[in-house]
Amino acid sequence: MLNPSTRRIALLAPLALLTLQPHAQQSKTKVGIVNVQTVVSAIPSGSGFVTLSRKADADLQAQARNVQALQAKASARGATTASKNAYTAAVKKYQTATQTYQKQLAAAFAPLATRVNTAVASVARANGYSVVLDQRAAHGLVIYADPRSTDLTAAVTARVKAGK
Repeated sequence: MLNPSTRRIALLAPLALLTLQPHAQQSKTKVGIVNVQTVVSAIPSGSGFVTLSRKADADLQAQARNVQALQAKASARGATTASKNAYTAAVKKYQTATQTYQKQLAAAFAPLATRVNTAVASVARANGYSVVLDQRAAHGLVIYADPRSTDLTAAVTARVKAGK
C-alpha cells in the first residue's frame, strides 16, 4: 500500500501529463470517483475493513493533532529538551502507527479487492470512464467534480450487491 505522499504523486503524474499535453485534453476522457468504503460496507464480509479504517482514521487524526501541538511547543522560543524529545517520540509513534495501519488495512482489504475492483472496472467500462479514483485519495487532489456525472459509488455498490 502506498503512503499518502507517494499515492498523491502517483495520482498527480497522469494529471500533469494531461496538463502538459494539450492534445490529451481534447480527447473525451471521463474521470469517475468511487467511495470505496461505501462499496466495501455493502459487502457483508467488508465490515471488518470499514471498522478498522474508521479506527485508523480516528487514531491517526488524534496522533496528528498531538504531533502538531508538540511541534509548536518544541519549536517555540526557549523550548526545553523534554518538549523536543516529546515531539520526536510523538512523530516516531505516528509513523509507526501509520505503517501498522497500512499493513492491517491492506490485509483486511485483500479478500475484498478483486470483488470491488471488478465491480469498479465493469461500471467504468459500461459508462465510458477511462479513469476512476477512490474518493478518499482524490479528496486533496480534485478541485471540482460534479457528483452527478462523476460519482460512480451507487452503481458500483449495486454491482457488488448483485454479485457481478
